[in-house]
Amino acid sequence: MSLTLRFATRSDVGLVRKSNQDSGYAGPHLLVLADGMGGPAGGDIASSIAVAHLADLDSDAHGADDLLNLLRTRISDAHEELVDRSSHDADLHGLGTTCIAVLRSGNKLAMTHIGDSRAYLLRQGTLTQVTTDHSFVQYLVQSGQLTPEQAENHPQRSVLLRVLGDSTSDITLDESIREAVEGDRWLLCSDGLSGVVSAQTIGEVLHGVEDPADACDQLIALALRAGGPDNVTVVIADVVDPDHLGYEPSTAPQIVGAAATNRLERTRDADSAAGKAAALAGRGDPSRSPRDQKELDADAADAADLKRKKRRRRLIGSLVGLLIAAVVAVGGVLAWNWSQNQYYVSPYKGKVAIYQGIPQTVGPWHLSHHVELSNLNMSDLDPFARDRLQTPITRDSLTEAREVVKNLQRTHVNVDLISPKPDSAGSGK
Repeated sequence: MSLTLRFATRSDVGLVRKSNQDSGYAGPHLLVLADGMGGPAGGDIASSIAVAHLADLDSDAHGADDLLNLLRTRISDAHEELVDRSSHDADLHGLGTTCIAVLRSGNKLAMTHIGDSRAYLLRQGTLTQVTTDHSFVQYLVQSGQLTPEQAENHPQRSVLLRVLGDSTSDITLDESIREAVEGDRWLLCSDGLSGVVSAQTIGEVLHGVEDPADACDQLIALALRAGGPDNVTVVIADVVDPDHLGYEPSTAPQIVGAAATNRLERTRDADSAAGKAAALAGRGDPSRSPRDQKELDADAADAADLKRKKRRRRLIGSLVGLLIAAVVAVGGVLAWNWSQNQYYVSPYKGKVAIYQGIPQTVGPWHLSHHVELSNLNMSDLDPFARDRLQTPITRDSLTEAREVVKNLQRTHVNVDLISPKPDSAGSGK
């Protein structure tokens, strides 16, 4: 069986944003979705750089064993470029992007993921969310502190714990290898879709609309109908056998969003990664382009407006920078104070311990440290209890955390808590 992809991608600026910072790429061997962030001078560049570093992987020259390493290397290269761009241009400080990339070789699919853009798989009528959001709210859901319903409207749902950005810390990707199964339909989307359209509705469209391009259009229309508060980008790919399909699907790649516009020429030369991405856009199928002349004229107007405002931005830049720094500092202090009022029970050097904070790291910083160590050995617990403690048992106070340990002691062995360590365990930062 000779499998291939029948694909389409669309992007829309939405009803609120003035510019599109999303980028999407769809080709016969490669799918990419990147949602940029960092203000009008950064997000579009970040997402297009991600696409540009990945785009020339879209070929059948790769072995199945090399797929993840290829994706990992190209995303690392994009990270290095983002760091370099930011270090040489103060206007780009803080730029970053989410990134989902799927690379195919034969019937194997390799996927890498960072951020809160999502991948869904529709198989035999059942929709499954394949990726896990790297967001603060998702952490709260996973730790049992929020329900999925509460997370939908949480004020911090846009706070990301992992992105591809200008931080010099190593990036951590979610990686997987999957089988390409005939009849599967894949969707990559930015949170401009998943944040306003339910998974049930998304599944109904993917199941009910046969043509990938039409399905893309309908999903974007639903996001706009829901208010379109953000840029919305979708990539849809069907795994098909051309012999069963009756025709050969188009192999012309499609690029949409920031990576497909010539606005990149203001900040990047033709030989740069982003410049190549803009050039690659010309390989797309014009009959399938989601951008009409009115949108292009609007982009030109936006560019002229930004140029007129450049001098004024420089004059107020210092003040804005100070204000942003103050807001970030206050937000960081509040988030830190909140995290240090949390506790959880988890193993420490073979014993049951109580930690203060949340079981999470952000770059090199640990957001918790152990404060009490019991004399209850993990080996004293039955297999069920040991397995349960592999996932931290979170509580809202030290008293409640101590009660968890006491319950374990009463159930398994009668030992007392010792005094808090004075200690050497290290700080939470």
